[in-house]
Amino acid sequence: MYYELFRQFQKSLGQLDKWLDAAAAFATQRSFDPNVFVGLRLAPDQFTLARQVQAACDTAKLAASRLTGKEAAPHPDTETTLAELQARIRSVAAYLDSLSASDFDQSATRVVSQPRWEGKVMSGADYFREHALPNFYFHLTHTYAILRHNGVPVGKRDYLGALTQVMP
Repeated sequence: MYYELFRQFQKSLGQLDKWLDAAAAFATQRSFDPNVFVGLRLAPDQFTLARQVQAACDTAKLAASRLTGKEAAPHPDTETTLAELQARIRSVAAYLDSLSASDFDQSATRVVSQPRWEGKVMSGADYFREHALPNFYFHLTHTYAILRHNGVPVGKRDYLGALTQVMP
């Protein structure tokens, strides 16, 4: 089950990468620096677009790492351009692609902790359902909203990506 859910994370990261392409194209068409998007935010007390992308990427890779026990590469949060953010997205997608279904076999019963939880723990199942899944989509959606709010022509189909549909 977790393996399939991380495939969806990977797909969503691919959509995020495409949104940043759309942002760059939008800026080029309107003759402004595409990297202006990196510092934009929806509200003064919310993360910038760069931090939203970093948080979505970190949530995906750290959740996979915590649930599989496979170490993920660190990212120092130094991205200042759309291209650098896209490189991070692709790096995390490649990490997720390196994992197999069997890597997630013990995920539900793993004990998960984080430094900011002050010694508290969660089961892997609870961690994924209550923290990783909503946190990933929170930051992904905020990234989408920042771009959309600033005129980038992305819509629901860009958010969802290609659907697995067949003729009956």
